[in-house]
Amino acid sequence: MIRIHHGAQRGHFDHGWLDTYHTFSFGDYYDPAQMGFRSLRVLNDDRVQPGQGFGVHGHRDMEIVTYVLEGALQHKDSMGNGSVLRAGQLQRMTAGTGIQHSEFNPSDKDWVHLYQIWLLPQKKGLEPSYEELALTSADKLGRLRLVASPDGAAGSLTIHQDARLYLASLLPGQSVSQQIEPGRAAWLQVLRGRVDLLESNLVAGDGVAITDENSVMVGAVVPSEVLLFDLA
Repeated sequence: MIRIHHGAQRGHFDHGWLDTYHTFSFGDYYDPAQMGFRSLRVLNDDRVQPGQGFGVHGHRDMEIVTYVLEGALQHKDSMGNGSVLRAGQLQRMTAGTGIQHSEFNPSDKDWVHLYQIWLLPQKKGLEPSYEELALTSADKLGRLRLVASPDGAAGSLTIHQDARLYLASLLPGQSVSQQIEPGRAAWLQVLRGRVDLLESNLVAGDGVAITDENSVMVGAVVPSEVLLFDLA
């Protein structure tokens, strides 16, 4: 079964300093039909104005993965981590028993475009931890590159959930496919460009819930990037 959730259906808020789209219910956006998908709880598409950001705030009992598509994002947290993530870089925070952190656009002229992803952990009360991953364009060109997994396979980020995240950059005419094991499901998010999935034309911001299927194949119409979740 394929269920398409078009980007225009997402919750949208333009706060001036932050232009944000919520695939699932988050903050002031509430849709009882969009409370998450399997262990995937939050999928926010954020653009932050130069010199602005999210002040110090707390999280607990959540696996948080951030992916920077364009620009740079400065991160600081109560574990003592501090760095600037640039386009193509990801971070993973296990909030566990509780963390405080801030995220800020250090540029004085360029917006930062990022996706923030929350996954429910397999259990509560984990020890907070942090990890980063940097990818080159070649790392994900024409293939699904594993970027997060329960065991940190292939140099991916380690998340405390039976889920695997893949990124793929595709040139026009290129396609990628992924097997879906029985009992598992997938979510495909189009990050950039335009792709075809089972004769459906999808554009940036569109998402697809995939259940009771043996595999998924997606092909690029224009230069594109997709994020695929393989979920228990």
